[in-house]
Amino acid sequence: TGQAQESLLMKLQDLGLMLLINLIWSFFFIAAKFSLEHFPPLMFTAIRFVLLLAVLFPLLKIHKGQMQRVLGIALALGALTFGFIFAGLALSDASVIAVASQLGVPFSALLSVIVFGEKASVRRWAGIALSFSGVLVITFDPTAFRFVVGMALVVAGVFCGAAGAVFQSKLKDVGVFQLMAWVAAIAAPVMIAASLIFESGQLEAIQSADLAVWGGSIYVAYASTLIGDLGYFWLLRRYEVTRIAPMVLLTPVFAVALSVLILDDTLTWRM
Repeated sequence: TGQAQESLLMKLQDLGLMLLINLIWSFFFIAAKFSLEHFPPLMFTAIRFVLLLAVLFPLLKIHKGQMQRVLGIALALGALTFGFIFAGLALSDASVIAVASQLGVPFSALLSVIVFGEKASVRRWAGIALSFSGVLVITFDPTAFRFVVGMALVVAGVFCGAAGAVFQSKLKDVGVFQLMAWVAAIAAPVMIAASLIFESGQLEAIQSADLAVWGGSIYVAYASTLIGDLGYFWLLRRYEVTRIAPMVLLTPVFAVALSVLILDDTLTWRM
């Protein structure tokens, strides 16, 4: 009985952590959209990972026999995921992008089933179907037609993130903080180079940024990553992907509500 109660307590704690992650991620879209009104998207992605690397650099460690996989996962979770997502968010409303981002649920579940042979229950497949249907509905919303390019970029980023998350869930003896340190170490120079090649006005943007803009950048770098992303990766080490992924469906619900209240995004019946 004692073990059963302890097991139940741990499950409740994990559910509480998942709820907190959803709340943190919902504010992520608001903070990022605010900062992206000032910074070019690739530059903003670089800033995020430079800030993160400044904290996690001491945790960089060579993992013999696993570095090829670690670096591949780091590239997918960092530069590819957020390069696409921030570029898409800069072109779209935060509420539309928050809903589109829920495709991470079916992408993660399908990849885990196809690549690793995980089993998904009927309830989990229902969550996957709900994610697809939600994105399908807003795709045909006239309001969302203005953001087709932005949505496509976000979908590409979400797929990269789902692939990275699925493969990182199978890493052995690589702590989540150590992995995130490599994500930042790979993404920071890649995104700095990309910004210098494809964007301009970086120095002026840094000099003219006010405290609110930097606050959004700091939130995205630290709260969203060190609590949200790392908490999610930690849960993926404890449970199957098909069990954890559907739990992020609360994020777009919270994000849409916050986008309407804070950013004055348009709320339609389809969203």
